[in-house]
Order: sequence, then C-alpha cells, then structure tokens
Amino acid sequence: MTDTAGEAPRGGPRLVLASASPRRLALLQQVGIEPDALLPADVDETPHKSEAPRELARRLARAKLDVAGDAARRRDDMRDSYIVSADTVVAVGRRVLPKAELADEAADCLRLLSGRQHRVYTAVCVLSPKGNRRERVVETRVRFKRLSGRDIESYVASDEWRGKAGGYAIQGLAGAFVVKLVGSHSAVVGLPLYETISLLEGEGFPVRRAWGAMA
Repeated sequence: MTDTAGEAPRGGPRLVLASASPRRLALLQQVGIEPDALLPADVDETPHKSEAPRELARRLARAKLDVAGDAARRRDDMRDSYIVSADTVVAVGRRVLPKAELADEAADCLRLLSGRQHRVYTAVCVLSPKGNRRERVVETRVRFKRLSGRDIESYVASDEWRGKAGGYAIQGLAGAFVVKLVGSHSAVVGLPLYETISLLEGEGFPVRRAWGAMA
C-alpha cells in the first residue's frame, strides 16, 4: 500500500480507502485487499437535529466518499480508482453515542451500555472509476453484560476506547463484555466485509486477485 503521497501503485485497478482507521485497513487486508492509498476524509460528524442514527451513518459515509473522490481526481495516479468509505454510529434508541476522546466520556458510554442492547450502524459506500455509486447500511444489535464499577474502571484505564464510537472496541478487551451479537461483527469493528466485497464486485473490482498469493 502507498501512503497519501506514495508512489504509483501496482498494475490493475486501484483502490483508495477514504479512512485513516487502522481497523478498516486491517479488515480489507484480511480479505486480501491492499489499498493503493489512504485518503482520510475530514468531515463534520455532528448529527443534525432529529437525525436518526442510521441516516447519520449514511450521510457521513457519503460525505467521506465525496471528499476522497475530489482528492483522488486531483491526483494523476488515483484519478481512475475505486474508492471505499465508511462510517460507524453507535446508538441507544435514537441517542447517538460519541467517539470518546475523554475518559469521562468513555465511562459514561459504558455505564449507558451496561446490561442492555444497543445498535451499531455502519454505512459503506463505493465509487467506481466510471462514477457509479453503491452503498449499504448494516445494522447490528449488541448486548453487553451488566458492567461492574471495576469493569468500567479497568477498561477506561486500558485507553483502548479512545476515538472509538460508543467508547469501546469490540475487537479488543471489550469483546469480553458482549453477551449477544446479531448481525455483522466486522461492521461493529468498522467495515462490513460481506457488503463491502459485494459492492466492489458489483462494480467489477477483482476482489480475489491476491488470494492465490496468500496460500
């Protein structure tokens, strides 16, 4: 993979990930896709008044796709790339939880999630070199065990929550809190793999081109 100012990528269709998230990058790599560039999209993630969590995730993923698409068109080596963007929103009812940056925020999120079900909405968008757009929003229901004060204190001390929607990372220590998950585990991490692959394949991207080399 090249960085945002990297060299021209390998032959074949190019792919840009509109994110700096190491989790989304790792998920793509898990299924044999190595992005040719990362073009993080800085967008205002403030929810609109009365905006539903599902629609927030969709709007932000679309906005990231637009920003990354504009950036790619300004680069000769990325102009004809496929672009993938995504956004993840954690909600309890219609209440959207923040991407925690402070310990108090993370602790508040965990107390709210303790012993109850919440929903995680992850929207993924794909832009093809021909300008075709496809998108999906994946809803996953997650139930946490009842968290003790010690659970919350220990998890906050880990610093694993920082920058994570809902104040936790399911792929890490917080996996021990999950009693039940209905939907897509990879979507909760940050990128629904089945849906992403389906969208890319639908636009002709050769998602399996590197599988033989992985053997």
